Amino acid sequence: MIRSGVPLVLGVESSCDETGFGLVSEGVLLGQGLASSAAQHADFGGVVPEIAARAHLDAAVPTLHLALEDAGVELADITHVAVTSGPGLATAVHVGLAAAKAVAWSLDKPLYGVHHLAGHAAADTLEHGPLPERSIVLIVSGGHTSILAVGDLVRDPIEHLGDTLDDAAGEAFDKVARLLGLGYPGGPAISRAAAGGDPAAFRFPRAMLRPGDAPFVFSFSGLKTAVARTVERIERAGEQVPVADIAASFEQAVVDVLVTKALRAVRERNLGTLVIVGGVAANARLRAVAQERCDADGIELRIPPPALCTDNGAMIAAVGDLLVRSGADPSGLRIAADPSAVLHGAQLPLPR
Repeated sequence: MIRSGVPLVLGVESSCDETGFGLVSEGVLLGQGLASSAAQHADFGGVVPEIAARAHLDAAVPTLHLALEDAGVELADITHVAVTSGPGLATAVHVGLAAAKAVAWSLDKPLYGVHHLAGHAAADTLEHGPLPERSIVLIVSGGHTSILAVGDLVRDPIEHLGDTLDDAAGEAFDKVARLLGLGYPGGPAISRAAAGGDPAAFRFPRAMLRPGDAPFVFSFSGLKTAVARTVERIERAGEQVPVADIAASFEQAVVDVLVTKALRAVRERNLGTLVIVGGVAANARLRAVAQERCDADGIELRIPPPALCTDNGAMIAAVGDLLVRSGADPSGLRIAADPSAVLHGAQLPLPR
């Protein structure tokens, strides 16, 4: 039961292939509903925007009802609505934004347009409480690999320290999984295969770690190419491809780069906390290596549970909850989808 006068924020997420609704009140996740169209994209080896958008349309109302039932509340109990308004697939973002506007309009409640990546950062607050005064956030997902310097998530500007020059880490997992015949989505498939492999069997490149390279910039295209050439060479020799060893060696190469650069940012900023979020943050090897290296350096590591790493409505509700409690002005029904939104703050600005 929600106490009278206490905000209950509905979060809506539809930036890619997950349809998510979540309900958060005073930093506590009360319930959520999540639907995925990943299986519909498997034959294509990646997300097809039109298929994703149609899946969001089909899933929106049932998933909203799941979230309400999970939280034990009624639609009328909602006091505020938050929604991903960018970045993401244009057709997909529009569906969630339209759904959120419909709820906000029908209930006459304030609406907040939220940046998707800020949502990933906020997901950790649902597990570990408020972020520290200053921290480094590593976001690793299918579409993004970024290192951010974060203060108060909704009051302070978010500083981008570095991004990927080409493939995001999750995208590289998908492409390598396809090369190895492991299917889609690639992250879980690679992780399962790697569990039985030797991470030192192949020495794949660790890009952008040489002296003089941009310290917080990533590149995974060359790693993907190295895996492809290795597979081709083995097949030309008429030998059986050691899928488990290649998967484990590839996974280790990605993890080495991610953790090395993220910890470099923590040290250079003289901070004490690293937060890792996004779909790839569910990877067991990344979590284990990051924990080992953070422990060795006396750095606090925060990673949300796997269920909060993938795209979900709870993380968007968490941002909305923070915005409401900070006294931020609502975006209102004029907020527009911005599929290529640049991350400067948790709340996206209104169109000019």
